[in-house]
Amino acid sequence: MAGKIPRSFIDDLLARTDIIDLIDNKIGLKKTGKDYQACCPFHNEKSPSFTVSQDKQFYHCFGCGAHGNAISFIMEYEKLEFVDAIEELAANLHLEVPREQTAGQSSAPQVSAEQKRSDYDLMLQASNFYQHQLKHHQNSADVISYLKGRGLSGQTVKKYMIGYAPTEWDGLCKQLARTKDQKQQLTDLKLASEKTPGRQFDFFRDRLMFPIRDKRGRVIAFGGRVLQGDNGPKYLNSPETRIFHKGFELYGLYEAKQAFKKLTQIMVVEGYMDVVALSEQGIEYAVAALGTATTSEHMQTLFRATDKVICCYDGDRAGKDAAWRALENALPYLNNGKALLFVFLPDGEDPDSLVQKEGKALFEQRLEQASDFTKVLFERLSLELDITTDAGKAKLMSLALPMIEKVPSDFYQENLLEKLARLIGRTREQLNQKIKNPRQQQSLKSKFKMTPMRIAIGLLLQHPQLANSIPYAPELVELNLPGLALFKQLQALCLKHNQINTGQILELYRESSDFKALSMLAGWQHQIDEGQLEEYFKNTFKFIEDQCLNHRLETLLIKDKTQGLNKDERLEYSLLTQALKGS
Repeated sequence: MAGKIPRSFIDDLLARTDIIDLIDNKIGLKKTGKDYQACCPFHNEKSPSFTVSQDKQFYHCFGCGAHGNAISFIMEYEKLEFVDAIEELAANLHLEVPREQTAGQSSAPQVSAEQKRSDYDLMLQASNFYQHQLKHHQNSADVISYLKGRGLSGQTVKKYMIGYAPTEWDGLCKQLARTKDQKQQLTDLKLASEKTPGRQFDFFRDRLMFPIRDKRGRVIAFGGRVLQGDNGPKYLNSPETRIFHKGFELYGLYEAKQAFKKLTQIMVVEGYMDVVALSEQGIEYAVAALGTATTSEHMQTLFRATDKVICCYDGDRAGKDAAWRALENALPYLNNGKALLFVFLPDGEDPDSLVQKEGKALFEQRLEQASDFTKVLFERLSLELDITTDAGKAKLMSLALPMIEKVPSDFYQENLLEKLARLIGRTREQLNQKIKNPRQQQSLKSKFKMTPMRIAIGLLLQHPQLANSIPYAPELVELNLPGLALFKQLQALCLKHNQINTGQILELYRESSDFKALSMLAGWQHQIDEGQLEEYFKNTFKFIEDQCLNHRLETLLIKDKTQGLNKDERLEYSLLTQALKGS
């Protein structure tokens, strides 16, 4: 795997990207005073509550609370992961994304942006070759007849770029590999095999070809299905390559995102043909894992793209096992507002066969009756237990609690604990004592209050130039006032980089435990007049400084009464007393 993207490159990328131009090109912005506005792209609204600040390089929606910098916007709007968003912004500026060498990686070759572009281009050429063969190969009539027999129209075949890998041993190789480097690239991308040196043959032969596209629509791999007989495995998938990692990709996700402005739900099925057959019937929100179980990374991708995921599997043991693996991997991503549902099909049926029998309306009725994940979870955990006995109840509790702890939603966690309590004859309060960090206890905490420290941090975050208006006194951190270390850290950062903006500061803290609080403070509306901002900030800092001095004074007073003070401490006590009297 490639090394990390250097922090300096990310900082430079944000400095060179104007968030106004970026968002204006996506949704259109209208200038209102100092800032820009639009209807929020992340929720439905009639009047604009989405604001973008050029000074802060930060966006905030007062309706749904969405906020962030240019990277955050691309991640949310395009439904991309962090690295993909960086590459997207870099491509807009015609920049190559560098990678750091990590320990033990120094000898591993790094894949350059030029190499990646060449790889994506070759995969597209291969896809075009297979599509051409579908129409012009001597077997094309039989292949097209097969597609029609499966109920697929030319429009759907074109949408999913379905093609045909010819029967010849080296049809693709002859077409695309004319030089030694091209032959090596075909082998590297697993489009060709070379069992003996210099003797190359096509990896896919006599198969219906399904191009697999990444989140940006680039062809990165293929799935090949046999047309008839026992000519190898039913499905043959591309092995992993430098541009394809099957545990991270979902077949049909790009097409689903293209079909809808906002994906309200996504259905996970098992096969390529299921996805295509459902699309043919007008159900265009199906995706499939690529010959592997639904992974944690898949679930993270799905819940970034939508709030509702429906897993649709066969009703046999294999289907139930696949559902269980999907549920386990989904638990850490079930935040408030996210829904995970399960549908199990009748014996002998799969989505492809069933949707052709029933049609769209009846099939979607099944989805409306899908089981919530909580039902599936407890049914599976109780499957081989006798929960009428104490032993069975104890076992169920031991199995369920670790899984409930993984759920980040306070609502879901409380609901799961209530159901578990009913099943084992306990109260939710008793279970609260068993679980680590129960969400319902956290939810009882007071709302995010604007204390003087948070006000100071928020103002500094939104107006980094304020760092110069107060003295820099890092020794205050030793007094252990909550939040003071973060405040002084921010001040040092702003003093060192006098042109830094809110969006850049937030990016530096993306992986920090302080990121969520800082994001909230970045969107805080302080209602302080610009002309009074500096004075207000100074007074707030003076209040904090007095708090620190009082805290130190109390510490010295206690020590004087219990242990006594030395000469230096008595002098410090005297100076502190005078300073606080004069303040």
